[in-house]
Order: sequence, then C-alpha cells, then structure tokens
Amino acid sequence: MAVSVDKVYKTVLLIMNKEQRGSATPDEMAKVGTLVQREIFEGYVEDLNQLVRVPQTDTDYADRVANIDEKLAEFKRFDSATYDNATTPLTPYFTLPANLYRLGVAHYTGNNSMIKELQRLQRGEFYNIQRSKLTASTKQFPTCLYENDKLYVSPSSIQSSVGVDYLKKPDDVRWGYSKGSLGQFINDPTVYGADLINTGEGTLTSSLTTLTDGIPGTYTAPVITTSGSGTGLVLSVDVTSTTNASVTVTTAGTGYEVGDTVNFAGGVISTSPAVITLQSSDFNANSTYGTTNFELHTSEQTDIILRVLMYFGIIIRDPQIIQGATQQIQQDEINEKR
Repeated sequence: MAVSVDKVYKTVLLIMNKEQRGSATPDEMAKVGTLVQREIFEGYVEDLNQLVRVPQTDTDYADRVANIDEKLAEFKRFDSATYDNATTPLTPYFTLPANLYRLGVAHYTGNNSMIKELQRLQRGEFYNIQRSKLTASTKQFPTCLYENDKLYVSPSSIQSSVGVDYLKKPDDVRWGYSKGSLGQFINDPTVYGADLINTGEGTLTSSLTTLTDGIPGTYTAPVITTSGSGTGLVLSVDVTSTTNASVTVTTAGTGYEVGDTVNFAGGVISTSPAVITLQSSDFNANSTYGTTNFELHTSEQTDIILRVLMYFGIIIRDPQIIQGATQQIQQDEINEKR
C-alpha cells in the first residue's frame, strides 16, 4: 500500500514546469521526500492522541481513530530482543531492533508458552521494587526498564524469549535512476537493496574484461560464479565488435560481493571465457540505482505532493508555491480534525 515516489516526483515536476517554476534533482527529491514522510508519520501519534478524546462515529470507513490506526499499521512490527551479558554496564540487558522508532509492549514467553507482558517502570521504581519480597519481580510478573535503546529485564534469570511490539522508523525515500544517452534521468523501479547488483542496460559494462575475440551478437549469457557465493545473476550481453560489448543485468540475483568474479563460458560470446570483476559501483549502495517508495498509506499521496511542493518552493525560492501548498495543507488538516 506504499505511495510511489516516481508518481510523486513526476507530479511535482509537472506542476512546477507547467508554471515554469524550475526543477528539482533526484537527490533533492530523496531528501525532501524523506523529510516529508517523517513529518507526516510523526503527526499520526499526536493526531491519535487528539481524536481519542472526541466521540467517533461507528460508520464503516468514517472512524478517524480506526483510520489513523490503519495508517500506523504499515509500521507496526514484532521482533525478538537479543540478550547481552554485558560487562559495561555491569547490568545485562536486551538489545532492540535497529529500526525501532517507538516501543510499544515488551513481553516474555515462559516455559508454558504463556506470553507475559513486562511491566514497564521508571528507573527509581525498577530498582526499589526489588527490595521487598512482596513486590520483587518474578517470572510470573516480570518488569523492565527502557533506557538508552536498551531493555533491562527483571528477574535476571530471564535471559531469552523476550520480544517487543513496536513502530519501525520509515525507510529513507529514494528515487533510483540511471542516465540516458542525452543525460536525462531514467527511473530504476527496482526495489533498493544495499547489496543488490544494479539492474539495467549496460550496468556491468565497465567491469567486463576487454574482449579480444568477441563474436558480434546479442546473448543471454550463462553465468558461472568463479568466486564468492552469489547466485541467480542473469545477464544480456550485446557484443558490438571483437573488442567491445555492453553488459545488461536482467536479474540481479543475491549474495554477490565486491571483488567476486563471474564469467561466461568460452565459445558463447567469445572463444575464451569473458570475466567480470564486480566493483563497489556495481551495487545499489554505491550508485544511483534502486528505488525506495514512501511507506505511508496510499491515502497520503495528495498530502505528500503538497508538502514536497512546499519544500521545493523553498529550494527554488518561490513564495507563491510555498504559500499555495501551505494553505492547502492547513485547510486539509482543519477539515480532518473537525
């Protein structure tokens, strides 16, 4: 249910260019889009806090509290916490998922497979409650302290089977692209992966060992991995002469790393094996390839476009764009909270 960053970007460019207001680069789109997504996302909790105090209709699709909860559902996650018997600080703790934004409920699964919620306490309560046998934490009634992105659990005999429900951080927006023959930006719709080989026309050409006996033609070449553990790479090779070829990735595969070599069987595109040595620039993380869409609910597409327009108005210093977008955003917010 994500919002396409490509649709947002092209709509914004259409509006700006129609009025001859200027343009914006893919990098600016990525940074502004990430800012807008975080801005909208962080507003959900505050909106929810306001709306729970107001009676809501029970009509289908019109309950605003339920609608906001549906938008937050895109970010709700469950994961395990990892025990760390740390020497510094002296108190062992559980590490939490790296993408955690807000902690919901922490819980412990005992030997009887019953899930028990960890009662979350403040620091003073967490330590003082252990002083009395009547109030001390037990496996039946465990407690926790959440500080510094760590979860301290009592009793200390709990060293596994701890999990957390939480809201994840929105991933940074990215409009992946390659450059065409005229220098234009061409969107790469492949879902971004830091370790993913760039998919598209000519993406591995610069990593190909020079052909000295190429056989002109276009081939979907069989790939043999000669080093590393990567699998699934499918290439299309266009040999234009005995010394030149263009290598296009049609399927990126998985598990490849910088320095891995792959080759084509001799006699397919040349009389001897043609070798490719993967470079860092052949992967999404070190290139402009790979796209990450907005993770927000599809109903937010209009709001995203308006907010992106507002920020682009700041970038190109056009007060009319800023004013028009800001007024529409404010009006929409008023209507939603009446």
